[in-house]
Amino acid sequence: MIIFDLEELEQELSELREEMNAPNFWDDQERAKKKSKLADRKEEKIITYKDLTEELEEIELLYELASEEDNEEELEELEERIARIEEQMDSFQLKLFMDGKFDDRDCYLGINAGAGGTDAQDWAGMLMRMYTRWLERNDFSYQTLEISEGEEAGVKSATLEIEGEWSFGYLKAEAGVHRLVRISPFDSAGRRHTSFASVNVTPQFEDDLEVQIDENDLRVDTFRASGAGGQHVNVTDSAVRITHEPTGLVATCQNERSQHKNRETAMKILKSRLYQLKMEKRAEKIEEVQGELKDIEWGSQIRSYVLHPYQKIKDHRTEVEVGDTESVLDGEIDPFIQAYLKKK
Repeated sequence: MIIFDLEELEQELSELREEMNAPNFWDDQERAKKKSKLADRKEEKIITYKDLTEELEEIELLYELASEEDNEEELEELEERIARIEEQMDSFQLKLFMDGKFDDRDCYLGINAGAGGTDAQDWAGMLMRMYTRWLERNDFSYQTLEISEGEEAGVKSATLEIEGEWSFGYLKAEAGVHRLVRISPFDSAGRRHTSFASVNVTPQFEDDLEVQIDENDLRVDTFRASGAGGQHVNVTDSAVRITHEPTGLVATCQNERSQHKNRETAMKILKSRLYQLKMEKRAEKIEEVQGELKDIEWGSQIRSYVLHPYQKIKDHRTEVEVGDTESVLDGEIDPFIQAYLKKK
């Protein structure tokens, strides 16, 4: 059942529309655009809710009639329609929890191997596969902007550019340190190892995003992309890595053959990450981010993936546990995302 106050939302939309009709509303263009977009989102929610509930009521009425006539074929068809509508309602319900300022944006997803050497790099590669599988199943498009492959296996780091409605709203649930416990395939003695990798997720912003960056604070390195990088990456001689030295934030792009384009994309990623820090206004945010990137180790994880001596994946923020580890690592992460959004 959808937890939704239609009357309250309609009242909020009415007040917004009244404000938008004021003669001086567009004097402040930036504020007006934000208000207009907010009104559109509220109106979309109202229309979607009404359409879904009206369709469900219609189908339920038809179901009652079919039941009275004992029409098994029609009943079966209507049951399938009801299941589809309920699935759409579940999806709509989830979007109601995504009320953050940037939740409807496209996003960048970065993965960095932490403590654990080759095992950690292999773990980062496993996480990258998990997310790309989830993206493909949910019809999000993506491209790999940069990937630094591990010496023996996996990846040291990777950045994905993701496009699709509400991609940031969904994937922000994955930001943090992920911990893996397993028998290491790289340990000849067959011992159990613990590995860490961090995931950072930032929304994409418009090209005119106002972030003041002092060029003297930047270190720009160019290099050749290492390894084949899979089907989504072109090997080039013009990869660019930009480090914002005051914060330690790093943005890299290597998927274009033009060094200029790679630098442009890397700057866009860097600006997005810096802007997010500013907007979130979390206490000691810069130190927290540096900690996530530099101290990816025990005690800081948001989720643990235990493959030995038992199999269980647990999210430490929501207490959600899943025993089918194979399906999760194959991209079935919706239970964790949904629980996180509902808790927020």
